[in-house]
Amino acid sequence: MNWSALDWSILGPGLIAGLLVLLTHVPLGTQVLDRGIVFIDLAIAQIAGLGVIAADALGLPDGGMAVQAAAVCAALLGALLLTWTERRAPHQQEALIGVLFILAACAGILLLAGNPHGGEHLKDLLVGQILWVNPSQLVWLAAASALLCAAIWLGWVKRLGRFGFYGAFAIAVTASVQLVGVYLVFSSLIIPALATRTLRGRSRLVVGYVIGALGYALGLALSALFDLPSGAVIVWTLAACALASVGLVRAPASGLASSEVGHEQAT
Repeated sequence: MNWSALDWSILGPGLIAGLLVLLTHVPLGTQVLDRGIVFIDLAIAQIAGLGVIAADALGLPDGGMAVQAAAVCAALLGALLLTWTERRAPHQQEALIGVLFILAACAGILLLAGNPHGGEHLKDLLVGQILWVNPSQLVWLAAASALLCAAIWLGWVKRLGRFGFYGAFAIAVTASVQLVGVYLVFSSLIIPALATRTLRGRSRLVVGYVIGALGYALGLALSALFDLPSGAVIVWTLAACALASVGLVRAPASGLASSEVGHEQAT
C-alpha cells in the first residue's frame, strides 16, 4: 500500500473528469432505465469509439478537433439510426441496439487489425485513461456537459422528441468515452440509476450524484494505493456504493412499514 500515491495533482484531474461525466450521465441514466433500453450507452459509446478509430486509421492527429468531429458525427449517425429503428420497430429496439453494438465493436477490431498498437488502442477505448486527462480535455468536457445540462433542464431535448434524446445521449457519451472508456460510461449511466430506481424527482438525482461521486473518489484512491487499473476499480466501487445506498434506503422504509403494521394491529 503506497500512501504517497494519494497525490491530488495526479488524482484530482481524474476526479474532476468523473464528476463532469456524472453531471450528464446521472439524469440520462434514469431516462435510459425508465425507457428500458439499457444497452444504448454501450452501443453509442462503441460507435463514438469507432469514429475515433476510423479517424486514427485515416492518419488524423491524435486528440485533435478532427478526431473529436469524427467521434461526434459517428455517434450522431448512430443516434439517427436508433431514432429510425425505434419508430419502425419499437418492440425490437433493445435487440437492435445490441446488434448495433456488436457491429460497431467488430468494425473497430477490423480497423485495428493491421495496427501494431491495436491492442493498446482497444484497451484505452474500453477502460479509458482517466488518470491521464489534460486541462484541454477537461475544458471540452465541461463545455459539452454545461450545454447538455442546459438543454435537458430547459426542455430543449424533450421538444426534439426521439432524436432529441438520442442526440443528447450521443454527444454526452462522445464527450466522455475518450476520457473514461466504454466500461465507465456504462457504469456511470446505469449503476446510480439502478440504485435509485425506487426514488422519484430531485431526490433520485441527488442520491445518484452522491453514489457516483463517492464511487469515483474511492475508486481513484484505491487504485492509487494498490497500483491497480483505475477504470476497473472505479466500476467496482460504484457498484459497492450503489449496494450500500440500496441498503440505507430500504432500512428506513422497512422500519416505517413495520411501525405502520404495528399501529394497525394495535387499533
